[in-house]
Amino acid sequence: MKCSVVIPTYNRVELLRHTLNSLVWQSLPKEQFEVLVADDGSDDSTAELVESFRGRLNLRYFFQERDGFQVAKARNLGISHADGEVCVMLDCGVLAHSDLLRAHLDSHEAADVPLAVCGYVYCFHVNNDFAKLMDQVIDYDDPDITIAKLKARKLWLDVRETFYGKYGDNIADLPAPWLNFWTCNVSARTEQLRAVGMFDEEFRRWGGEDLDLGYRLHRDGARFVLNRQAAAVHCPHEKDFDDNIVQVTENYKYMAEKYKTPIIELLLSVGDAVGNLDFFTLNDVIRERGLPQCADYLAEQETAAQGAPSASGR
Repeated sequence: MKCSVVIPTYNRVELLRHTLNSLVWQSLPKEQFEVLVADDGSDDSTAELVESFRGRLNLRYFFQERDGFQVAKARNLGISHADGEVCVMLDCGVLAHSDLLRAHLDSHEAADVPLAVCGYVYCFHVNNDFAKLMDQVIDYDDPDITIAKLKARKLWLDVRETFYGKYGDNIADLPAPWLNFWTCNVSARTEQLRAVGMFDEEFRRWGGEDLDLGYRLHRDGARFVLNRQAAAVHCPHEKDFDDNIVQVTENYKYMAEKYKTPIIELLLSVGDAVGNLDFFTLNDVIRERGLPQCADYLAEQETAAQGAPSASGR
């Protein structure tokens, strides 16, 4: 088993249908990958939909009782049961190009160090401004044709294209490459995901749990790469942009308190400006301010603490 595709879901049966259907047509032989659907307590026909794909996919379904927003726990449910050497994480409602899984594996197999691979996602937007237009252009039964059309027209490119245009596709040596680790379409080695603790299940609001995992993979030595051939289309669906900003800002506060490093604390300054892409200037700010890498900063703090006189010795 080369890879495990982990898909969390909650009451999005039609979006899940599109994602599973795109995985049926992968160029990677079916015996080389499995699909793990992790259901965060759906009460619609999700279970029946998954059952309808048995025979077309090597598919396993896991259900957890609903207890608020638990996407981190759902993803962990999938990762903990994964048999593949690599976990490819997709969001429900992502249409995978037929070569997506093969492209993710190609990156990992060509590397002699652990990688965190960021795939390319067309039509990913933080709000619904173009949802109706996107819906008219997307061929939900043929992601390959849709992606070719969008690429040729340079239409609704990955929202991170601003980032790639600024730094190029080689992002591994940026001070914070993990900022691009969005689990709508990423992969990492299963062994390393488990070694770093998988997703932090304390994240109970929308957003940030993927950056948190990416950060820990980075600290553990993973090299971050962009693979444009691992392409997908993000299906438009209802979003509450203002509420998402409120939730992710709270999660950034949690991360700042959790790690207590200057780089992570920068997230607090952009939590209300993600939609304006200020988020993508963080690597510039890190360099301009000469902020130390987190491991170096924490080592300095530990050294300083060890060298401080105790209260009894004053």
